[in-house]
Amino acid sequence: MATARPDPAPVSPRPVTPEPVSPDPPGAPMRPLLTQSWLDLAFLHWAVDPVDVAPLLPPGTVPDTFDGTTTYVGLVAFRMYRVGGLGLPGIPYLGTFPETNVRLYSVDEHGRRGVVFRSLDASRLVPVLVARAAFRLPYVWSRMGVERSGDTLTYTSTRRWPGPRGARSRIVLRAGDTIEEPTPLEHFLTARWALHSSFFGRTAYLPNVHPRWPLHRAELLECDEDLVAAGGLPAPVGEPMSVLYSPGVPVRFGPQRRPRAGG
Repeated sequence: MATARPDPAPVSPRPVTPEPVSPDPPGAPMRPLLTQSWLDLAFLHWAVDPVDVAPLLPPGTVPDTFDGTTTYVGLVAFRMYRVGGLGLPGIPYLGTFPETNVRLYSVDEHGRRGVVFRSLDASRLVPVLVARAAFRLPYVWSRMGVERSGDTLTYTSTRRWPGPRGARSRIVLRAGDTIEEPTPLEHFLTARWALHSSFFGRTAYLPNVHPRWPLHRAELLECDEDLVAAGGLPAPVGEPMSVLYSPGVPVRFGPQRRPRAGG
């Protein structure tokens, strides 16, 4: 009589060694697909358990951790300025608008680090529709504003479509002194040179390049938001563990010419 054999033990995926965290892009830019500038950025970050993040990432990616155990969710508010495509000049009206995104941190099977957007609130409906249709990015149309009074900036957002309707954020911060030497964690949270996204059942990788971030200390005066929870994550508890401000950078999205290994 044949003896049933036990099922083989599951094979764990081979550990991936992520590329080094660098404040400078890992490759030289080639002809850009998209150009834009990100201005007056507020970076708010909370630590989250990778177990809560992993199901929300595209196939082939895992949570990127700073210390091997902790990953982060970012709430980033800013002004998008003059989005342009294929080397054409940026568009002054349709390509210029406030944006607030909820983002996670990912690494793929090649060790390439990136961000994964859970939502991108923007105030222009046409760019929202184009980004959703052409790039499958989770853009949403919102009523938004960015106001500045001296060193104090106020970012507001109330979601219109597709929802959850009424999801909102209000961030007020005071920009402080320039950070001459950002910490390794501050580089980890801001120097992200690509996005990972689900695209027609596959995982897309889109690199970006820009100058090194000019970062400032910032004091958070007010934060009232439910965008993180609307993105499928546990609602943040307590103050963010990192609050930063940047006046901004020009950005190019498209392929990169990376140095060969050992070259």
